[in-house]
Amino acid sequence: MARVKVIGAGLAGSECAFGLARRGHTVQLFEMRPAKSTAAHQTSNLAELVCSNSFRSSAPTNAVGLLKRELSMMDSLVMRCGELARVPAGDAFAVDRERFAAEVTRAIASEPRITLHRDEVLTLERDDFDFLVVATGPLTSHPLFEAIDEFLGRDGLYFYDAIAPILAADSLDLSKLYWKSRYGKGSGTDYLNAAMTKEQYETWIAALLAAELYPLHDFENAVHFEGCLPIEEIASRGIDTLRYGPMKPVGLEHPVTGERPHAVVQLRKEDLSDDYFNLVGFQTKMKAGEQKRILQMIPGLENCVIARHGSMHRNTFINGPKHLRATFQTKKDERVFFAGQITGVEGYVESSAVGLLTARYIDELARDGAASPLPFHTALGALGRHVSESHPDRYQPSNVTWAVIEDTIGRCKKIEKRERQVAKALATIESLAGAIA
Repeated sequence: MARVKVIGAGLAGSECAFGLARRGHTVQLFEMRPAKSTAAHQTSNLAELVCSNSFRSSAPTNAVGLLKRELSMMDSLVMRCGELARVPAGDAFAVDRERFAAEVTRAIASEPRITLHRDEVLTLERDDFDFLVVATGPLTSHPLFEAIDEFLGRDGLYFYDAIAPILAADSLDLSKLYWKSRYGKGSGTDYLNAAMTKEQYETWIAALLAAELYPLHDFENAVHFEGCLPIEEIASRGIDTLRYGPMKPVGLEHPVTGERPHAVVQLRKEDLSDDYFNLVGFQTKMKAGEQKRILQMIPGLENCVIARHGSMHRNTFINGPKHLRATFQTKKDERVFFAGQITGVEGYVESSAVGLLTARYIDELARDGAASPLPFHTALGALGRHVSESHPDRYQPSNVTWAVIEDTIGRCKKIEKRERQVAKALATIESLAGAIA
């Protein structure tokens, strides 16, 4: 049995620590909060979700839907706690983020093989541990980032990420909003919709583009992750860009009149008690006062109360193809692993998956002396492929997509291909699940 030091108790760190403990290894888990917080976290709970409360699509023929299926088959801690905290969100998997983090925290605290330390780690010293896992996420503290940069070499990378505002439910004018999930998916009361006419939309876009933004921090360049762009950045690319993105009206015709709006703002339930809603796809870097002014121009949101403002923060990641193997071990030292978003995977589910995989690979190393990556035709294995085989000069964070999953089916109709890919991936995971779990 190995002694493992895990730095960071977010999604990846918690999943990794729990997986290791279940396999009989002892884990010292370090989390710097609440002694030292970040620009985005608000609580001291483990696995706090800071950007959104959605784990995205649950459709199995969607790559992230397949990844969630694979994780569930492996008895993922994050998926188990997610189910306990799930809130209605149509085709998406969304959670009450406070309950979710509390469930993860409770699970970690109840595991006797895990010792949780509320201390900031400043170095990458492995001390007398057999293995070291760095799962500090995109908000790695500056001293540790410097230590990582020194260990790997001076080529640290980063991108800017943004958080959407959260609104108090009792401040919304329900007479101007309507309940509907896109294309009728879900229960029908999963999303609130604020419809806008062409005139309202164009007036609102003009105000949005003129809104005062927070100045950039003293970082070198502003690089946004394309999957989480601020609404101002999307709007700057053309007046209709938002209408073809998060404000797309297709599938959201008014349930009474049948009329399709020019644009729609969707609000998704934030918690199980329905006290709060978040604005879907409304990440922003507007100043706090401007957020209130711009949001209150939306029909039904004229008196909205912002419970948490949107914000920008720097997301740190390393150059995976240059420094990591498909097993998330560093090429410099096979006993040092990186896990989660810091590796260059993007998304809650992807981060959790890398944590789960890291626990498996450490277990293999401890027992057999070598670790073998999962097949790349599975969604889980594809994450290791992205991290280790992408071009190092063009490496950017990525969600799991069919583009990174190995195609072993060949040419056929797209629907048939996806179904066959899913069936093969799940069969592979099922054959491995006993060894992994």
